[in-house]
Amino acid sequence: MKLINKISDSSNTSLIILATIVGVGTGLGAVAFRYLIRGVEWVGYTWFPSFFPSLGNWYVVIIPAIGGLIVGPLIYFYAREAKGHGVPEVMEAVALRGGRIRPIVALVKSLASSISIGTGGSVGREGPIVQIGSALGSTLGQKLDLSEDRIRNLVACGAAGGIAATFNAPIAGVIFALEIILGSFNVRHFSSVVISSVTASIIGRAVFGNEPAFAIPLEYGINSLWEFIFYLGLGVLAAFWGVLFVRTLYWSEDVFDGWKLKPEWIKPMIGGILLGIIALLYPRLTGVSWEHQPQIFNVGYEVIEGALANQLTFKIALTLLVLKLVATSLTLGSGGSGGVFAPSLFMGAMLGTAFDLGVHTVFPDISAPPGAYALVGMAATFAATAHAPITAVLILFELTGDYRIILPLMLTVVVTTILAQKLLKGESIYTLKLTRRGVHLQRGRDVDILQGVLVNEVMSNEFNIVSKDDSLADFSALLNRTHRHAAVILDDAGKLSGIVTLSDLENAIADQMDLEATTVQEVAVRRPRMMVAYPDESIGTALNRMSPRGLGRLPVVSREDPSRLLGLIRREDIIRSYHLALTRRAEISQRAKQMKLEKEDDLEIVNLLVDGDAAIVGQAVQEFAANLPKDSLLISIKKGDRTIIPHGNTLLDAGDYISIILRKEEVESVYRLLSRKS
Repeated sequence: MKLINKISDSSNTSLIILATIVGVGTGLGAVAFRYLIRGVEWVGYTWFPSFFPSLGNWYVVIIPAIGGLIVGPLIYFYAREAKGHGVPEVMEAVALRGGRIRPIVALVKSLASSISIGTGGSVGREGPIVQIGSALGSTLGQKLDLSEDRIRNLVACGAAGGIAATFNAPIAGVIFALEIILGSFNVRHFSSVVISSVTASIIGRAVFGNEPAFAIPLEYGINSLWEFIFYLGLGVLAAFWGVLFVRTLYWSEDVFDGWKLKPEWIKPMIGGILLGIIALLYPRLTGVSWEHQPQIFNVGYEVIEGALANQLTFKIALTLLVLKLVATSLTLGSGGSGGVFAPSLFMGAMLGTAFDLGVHTVFPDISAPPGAYALVGMAATFAATAHAPITAVLILFELTGDYRIILPLMLTVVVTTILAQKLLKGESIYTLKLTRRGVHLQRGRDVDILQGVLVNEVMSNEFNIVSKDDSLADFSALLNRTHRHAAVILDDAGKLSGIVTLSDLENAIADQMDLEATTVQEVAVRRPRMMVAYPDESIGTALNRMSPRGLGRLPVVSREDPSRLLGLIRREDIIRSYHLALTRRAEISQRAKQMKLEKEDDLEIVNLLVDGDAAIVGQAVQEFAANLPKDSLLISIKKGDRTIIPHGNTLLDAGDYISIILRKEEVESVYRLLSRKS
């Protein structure tokens, strides 16, 4: 007990000890996880085909189907957080739950992912081991009753250790944990994360050796300065392909989630069957046969090394690029478990190879060997999906041990990241999964809290009004009387004409303008250049409109008639809305706690889509909630791009996503309630 109390102390020494423990645990977990994958793979692709030789190549359909049949119930009944690629669940735990992750997640994730990968699932090892390491760190922090900040720190330690041990990349492990999991490069987190990453990496190297994950057989460099143009072109292609991968993956999830199949846990088996059929078609598409296991199965590192060694043709690289996209989307969309990092590297290598082989036919004396573009394509495609350029650059260095093409690598990754962020509206493959649940993260924090407060709830109806013909002298006197810093301008018909601020007045004085002779209209920001807000949009949306331009206030106008002034949103109104949102969130949290029984596992959070022909369309929340099971709570409604906290008079519309906390045994009854047709 004394030892526990000492470790639980907040000193840096205690945290270093805990980080070391997490690093050791994660390193050993990563080693066990890889051997578990090898064991499952041996059973599926060595023992099974030799025991049933009459099946021929059809074992590549049977084995993934069996894997899915095992993984489905394992995840469905024991830990649904283990479904998918795992990293978003860790990010959500850090941002919203103080880093708290259920201990059972580590066990279920390791079993489910090893079976998914070992039986041929087109997924990677990094997502599972990040979630496993994070769960270990979280469990240790919870057992020692540490603060939420300390638990988050240990979660990051586990994530860093997982990446370090899995890929023999300690530096990239640190950056991954800080850039993606925590969302900030904080000095107080850095030392402990480094200790954990190094410790896990030492254990990994002791077992698997100190060799990089990919062997680079050739020397890569820049043959001509014209190559930088080609690398820019590769960056643009990688951005579009990364975005396509993200969109396809979540489209596949939507298709399988919307498929009303009972039992639900059978879906991964169907995904495995479809994956096997694609594997059977691969030789016919490329003319290349496979031995032991199809190239689109598993993590695919051997195929990546083939691309780096210039062993692939244009047709094979292009075919593998498309098939890997489909295979990964099927594996994860159907409910399998595994990471998206390795598939991103695989597709990046194929994209880079195909791109250079195409360019080489036109400019044979300028472009570098395909392996160089494959290497850069790997980093670029990962950056396009994860929006983590620093991690992308560093992890490629550590995975390959090759620093010779740093300039084109950094240039391509930056271009890809900027373009992909624009195309995905700032979302990554990790954050988009949370956004679809109504959780908006930015720099590791939940920024969605203001999405639950509407503009018309907090806008001010008291503000200064001036006529467009009033002079600046009159405006100055008005500010002195009211002690406000702005006024809206109305025309002769009482319609909104513009807005004039104290800054406009100060600029006029600095320019030595005649305040008596100059009207407010001459210095004001007028329609249509003026930014406005609408009463039915969230304060978060209005704030996003104000912040980039440094605006202190926004006129609120009617959507039907943008010249009709309804109110004014000011900085103090936004502060008031933040406190209102916090109060509502606290109320929901308290009500949710009151519902809990002795075990958290008794509750389920379900996110349901309101179909267009559902009977509840047009109902008020008060009426809908009255038909819900007794021990349930409607916590949020997502309408389009905004998530709101529901009120009794809030109407349910077709296409809404509603989130409900309820007991597990009541889930079916809620499904039936929503499936009733009008």
